[in-house]
Amino acid sequence: MSTVSIIKTQGHDETAVLAAVRKALDAIGGISDIIKPGYKVLINPNLVAPGSDRFSGAVTRYEVCKAIYDICKEAGAEPFIAESSAAGVDTEKVIEFAEYTKLREQGYTVLDLKKEKKAVIPFPQGEIVQELDTWQPVVDADAIISVPVMKTHDQTEVTLGIKNLKGLIQDTEKKEFHKKGVFGGVVDINQCVPRVLTVVDGIVGQQGLGPIFGEPVQMDLIIASKDCVACDAVTSAVMGYEPEEVKVTRMAHERGLGEMDLDKIDIVGEKLADVSKRFKRASEVEIEGVPPFTKIEDDKACTGCKTTMISAIMDMKAQHIEHLLEGKTIVLGPVPKERIPAGIKKEDLILMGVCTRHLWDMGTPCKGCPPNNVWFVQAVAGDRMKVGRRYAEDEKD
Repeated sequence: MSTVSIIKTQGHDETAVLAAVRKALDAIGGISDIIKPGYKVLINPNLVAPGSDRFSGAVTRYEVCKAIYDICKEAGAEPFIAESSAAGVDTEKVIEFAEYTKLREQGYTVLDLKKEKKAVIPFPQGEIVQELDTWQPVVDADAIISVPVMKTHDQTEVTLGIKNLKGLIQDTEKKEFHKKGVFGGVVDINQCVPRVLTVVDGIVGQQGLGPIFGEPVQMDLIIASKDCVACDAVTSAVMGYEPEEVKVTRMAHERGLGEMDLDKIDIVGEKLADVSKRFKRASEVEIEGVPPFTKIEDDKACTGCKTTMISAIMDMKAQHIEHLLEGKTIVLGPVPKERIPAGIKKEDLILMGVCTRHLWDMGTPCKGCPPNNVWFVQAVAGDRMKVGRRYAEDEKD
């Protein structure tokens, strides 16, 4: 039976966080079976992009990674912290924003993967990709520990330990995942690399428009498991989700990567019912101050496209270009042609995701499954300007 520990933190400083992480790992049997002396251990935090501050739930706080690093070091391993931020985002700026520079000053190894030597991992059995474009430190790692934040996501409902490893692939590959299928792509990563442990930073989570612009939620939790699926299933349950609601968790379970049935998971430490708090979904965020536009939605439309639309409109507001939405008609899901009103100009009909493929000759496709925010904004803006916030189109490496 898979074991997941839920531990309450007794403070937020380095000493208190180390005690909580140590207790969480001891509760799942320690790490001697997965971390051996001499192992190169890659500790992968979530440093997707800067939030409002480092305590907003957007990024993994460095104290959690420091604790894991110290415990691995005690086991005789050679740990290092490594991450690449979202496509087009300068990882070094996020490292500085999240104060991982303090760890560097203390002698800890913190790598910006985008500056490392590129490498490829063949993975012919992958369902989305048959090789991963990554970096040499990922290839060299004997064990990988995923250290996500407990937060919702504007395209995948939540972003936890399984999806967090998307930070181990290059920007071009990240974009390809959104075109070919981000859900299956992140499961491919978890099958391909030696991921041995998930430790969730649930000290301050984030609800609503995660992974960056959501609202912080004080939880004071560390959640850990050697079963990546069980850890995500339990953490999503803490956030008020049924595990099967989260497509990434469900797909990873179906591929045999772990257990998602809560009745078959041994939860130790805090009781699930005592620490659960329903997080606001990205799809529940109401957007104010935008001009009128029309939405045509099929009942089969997935949350990926729905929340991408909401998040991208928030991006447009941040750039003060929300006026470009006026008069647009946005189509979500496999809407029949007969539901599309006659007379709409192609540039005014925005077709979200691959489910609208049968309509692409009628309007402006926003391709991907789900699409990226920037693709939606560019579909709305047309050729008038080059736009984008989190996921810039220009490569920086």
